[in-house]
Amino acid sequence: MKLPRDLTGEQLAGRLAAFGYTVVRQTGSHMRLVSTHMKHEHKITIPNHAPLKVGTLAALLADVAEYLKKSKSDLADELFR
Repeated sequence: MKLPRDLTGEQLAGRLAAFGYTVVRQTGSHMRLVSTHMKHEHKITIPNHAPLKVGTLAALLADVAEYLKKSKSDLADELFR
């Protein structure tokens, strides 16, 4: 699946809420999200930029996919269909 080119950091944080991610703090333009969906804590930092760079989005999805034990393409399909 092709990644969206117009996704903001805030929109990504909202979509990740389906996997238990919540914003625990924001410092400047970066949001810190935490999930305990898989019985242990996983933290990611998302820049609250509009739009997110494709490389940044790809790296964030790879990190989340590894935590959720899914492939990056399966995760992207679930988030962006």
